[in-house]
Amino acid sequence: MTRVVKIQKNGGPEVLEIKNIDIKDPQPDQVLIEQKAIGLNYIDTYHRAGSYPLPLPTGIGLEAAGVIKKIGSKVKDLSVGDAVTYAGAPIGAYAEKRVYSADKLVKLPDGITEETAACIMTKGLTTYYLLYKTFQVKSHDTILFHAAAGGVGQIFCQWAKSLGCKVIGTVGSEEKISIAKKNGCDLVIDYSKENFVEKVKDFTKGKGVPVVYDGVGEKTFEDSIACLKNTGTMVSFGNSSGPVKNVDVKKHIAPKSLFFTRPTLGHYFPNKELLREAAEILFKQIKYGKVKIKIFKKYKLEEVVEAHKDLEARKITGPAIIIP
Repeated sequence: MTRVVKIQKNGGPEVLEIKNIDIKDPQPDQVLIEQKAIGLNYIDTYHRAGSYPLPLPTGIGLEAAGVIKKIGSKVKDLSVGDAVTYAGAPIGAYAEKRVYSADKLVKLPDGITEETAACIMTKGLTTYYLLYKTFQVKSHDTILFHAAAGGVGQIFCQWAKSLGCKVIGTVGSEEKISIAKKNGCDLVIDYSKENFVEKVKDFTKGKGVPVVYDGVGEKTFEDSIACLKNTGTMVSFGNSSGPVKNVDVKKHIAPKSLFFTRPTLGHYFPNKELLREAAEILFKQIKYGKVKIKIFKKYKLEEVVEAHKDLEARKITGPAIIIP
């Protein structure tokens, strides 16, 4: 038996339930993981609430790290006792033990703990594809990132600075300004009080930016378009304020020949080679001190309802994990 978190219906944090279930032996291409740490991500609240619908009943959670306890007969590149991590589908990371496809696992190198891995895979791999694949930044680019004090933002801003970018970051409250500055932002704008279009135009001497990375969504979309220079790229990768609606090619895209994209993590890592290549680059950023990770809070599995309440109340201002 193992404890897992399940939801029978969509709703608030109270729909999260801990269940005891039997766990099956791994199939030939799978392994059984004893999980040591589970990542806590804002997207988990979308899955729970139904904003990103899942077939019900369902597990929840996208990432975790742990130790392999059993391997399937066809698994050749991993062994019992290996420390591994993962991020992405199938959803169900909130669990003490889990059977998972070997091809979707990344072996942890020396110097990267399970707790660190569990809170960086989704956010770190997102940062990787945003900077290297969705829009390949260049040294000295001035870029705009919304929610710079958030989970992805803290990793992104450090990483972008290490590549030589000038980073403009927005935050939604005054207390988050110092967090964004600490993580490398050259200019921080509190968009709850300031007009970020004016601030961006002033900082860039009227030129605008070549790319906007926006995980906020509806609230910031229109003004983000205004911040872009001709042929710029609008990267809408999240929607914490609600999804972007009614993207109008004639109104939003054509006037400046802009590019618009809505990237998703899974599309960038369709096989283990691309996944492990990206993870290796991510781990090196951490090992070499380019990206520093400090865990903000640890929750027990039985505190999962409290964890989701804290997520939605914006009380979590750094990487957070669940210890099963």
